[in-house]
Parts: sequence; structure tokens; C-alpha cells
Amino acid sequence: MTRSTRIAAVAAALLITAGAAGSATASGTWEGKGPREAAALTGTAKLYRPAGDDITFTFDAHLAAKDNTHPENATGTFRFSHYKGDWGGYAVAQVDCLATGGKVAVVTGRIIETDVAQFKGARVGVSVNDLGTHDRLGYSWLTQDPQKGDVPKCQTAPPFEKVKEGTGDFHVLPWILDYPTQ
Repeated sequence: MTRSTRIAAVAAALLITAGAAGSATASGTWEGKGPREAAALTGTAKLYRPAGDDITFTFDAHLAAKDNTHPENATGTFRFSHYKGDWGGYAVAQVDCLATGGKVAVVTGRIIETDVAQFKGARVGVSVNDLGTHDRLGYSWLTQDPQKGDVPKCQTAPPFEKVKEGTGDFHVLPWILDYPTQ
């Protein structure tokens, strides 16, 4: 399977699984707000941790309208941190792929800044399910150590984590693909 075929398959699976939410139209407008980008993931939230860990994820990832069929042309960054007491660390990743479907987003990127030196340069992935007050999130290091290899672009674990109540403001702009009619 070629890379383009894999990307198309991932996109189709996301759209079939999650459905296209919102009121986007084929003409490229979004809820009457004029031209829209092809996809986006923005916002910040803390993960639910009863032991008091402070785990925060922030996203500013975008796919321009001109790149609608090329999710690997997405731009932006995402940041995550994990602190408890005097222990912890952070990382910032440069986005290298973004795919969305309905209220679900998958984003990957290379770590470009961190205070955990062994992770610099690794590709990591994060998924988000934008459920309003009950957002969820998943990350690739659940199953793959960033020191032992890259995750493929636009692939990661499903959104298995709960977001701490009152902190989630993720917004997923669903991807709309134009399918050939001939």
C-alpha cells in the first residue's frame, strides 16, 4: 500500500467512524463564516489525575484549504507537559500531519523543544475527541517508547484519557473530502 493510499484510507476511516459533524458545505464555507481551512485542532486541557499530577496538552494545528488532500502538509505545534511536585517535563512538537473526522482529530509531530533530552527529534502522536465538557485524549507513548522509534504520520492511540472537568476547550474542525463523481 502506497503512502498516499494509506493516508486516504486513514481519512476515509476517520470520516466513516466519526461522521462529518458541523455545518460545513461542499463550497468550503463553515457555519456562514466564509472560507475555511481544511482541518484544525486547537485548545488546551488538563488530564484527569486524582493523584494530583498536572498533565496539560495544548494544540494549535491547522491544515490549509489548498492542502485538503495532503494531511502531511499540516502546520502548527502542540505542547504537552507532566509535572508532580518537583518532578516533570515538557515537550513541544512541530506538526507534520493532521487528520480530522467529525469531532475526532489525530495529529503527529516531531519534538523540537523539550527538557527531556532523549526525546528531542522523536515523532509522537496524539488523538482528541472533542466532546464539549467531556473531551478525551490519547497519545502514542501509551504503546510505543519515543526513544525506540517513530510512530507513522497521522497515527496514534485512540482517545482513552479523560480530561479534567472544567479544563477542556479542544475544538476539532472536521475535514471534508471532495469525492470524485466519475
